[in-house]
Amino acid sequence: MKIPAHRLDAIAKLINAEFIGDPGHSITGFNEIHIVETGDLVFVDHPKYYDKALSSNASTILINKVVDCPPGKGLVISTDPFSDYNKLTLHFSSLQKNALTDPAPKVGKSSVIMPGVYLGQHVVIGENCTIHPNVVIYDNCIIGNDVIIHANTVIGSDAFYYKKRTESLDKLISCGRVVIDNKVEIGACCTIDRGVSGDTVIGEGTKIDNQVQIGHDTVIGKMCLFASGVGIAGVCVIEDGVTLWGQVGVKSDVKLGKGCTVLAQSGVGNDIPPGKTWFGSPAGEATEKMKELFLVRRIPDILQKLNK
Repeated sequence: MKIPAHRLDAIAKLINAEFIGDPGHSITGFNEIHIVETGDLVFVDHPKYYDKALSSNASTILINKVVDCPPGKGLVISTDPFSDYNKLTLHFSSLQKNALTDPAPKVGKSSVIMPGVYLGQHVVIGENCTIHPNVVIYDNCIIGNDVIIHANTVIGSDAFYYKKRTESLDKLISCGRVVIDNKVEIGACCTIDRGVSGDTVIGEGTKIDNQVQIGHDTVIGKMCLFASGVGIAGVCVIEDGVTLWGQVGVKSDVKLGKGCTVLAQSGVGNDIPPGKTWFGSPAGEATEKMKELFLVRRIPDILQKLNK
């Protein structure tokens, strides 16, 4: 989420927090740790991730511990960074909405919007698109040219991101978008969640079957093929030309290399190198997994021989 440049002291004042660093230190956006850029603020509330946040590209760290401030950065000290990050998201989201004078969706020439479609505020749909009945496209989503979205699909629903408290599960507020490039086709009854602070991206020419779930901030490359029942968690990077067959599940924060294939009903928990074919749960290189299955099938015979 990009914002007009704000001073460190002004950001701290918005959430009644102390700060460490130059009061005039500039903040130009908010983002999560995996996609932060120079100028961004990131929050961290667990010691496991302190070093990662402090050494990241983020210019400002919203943190729940007083630590040495890295050179050129700023710190905002908070007792509850998760809640304060939500406060900042709400504050700047409302400012952005007020700054945009025309909230009406924009639809390009020759695009067909069928009955029952809902288009949120500031949605942009390109040329020669077909949006089938009862599709829901939430605020701020961007659809390219020559895109087909089939019935009952939902684009831009909130990220599934919660913090466990003693008596509740607190939701991290989503302010990101879904960006769908040209020539993408999305099947019926799919769900694509928007980014928490950044974008969920579907690359040019990618084709998605029915009943596929894609989590927040996942970036999918060009010319990918996803069969029915695929479920992809948040913050994944799926490079160009990847094929996922039916009911493949992909864990959060993994990278699937260019041109790789995952066979049906596999569970992916680690990065996959480019060009490889993986299978199984947990998934591994397909040839080795097939050997394992062959050996498993031989276990009864081996036990029978041992018991003679």
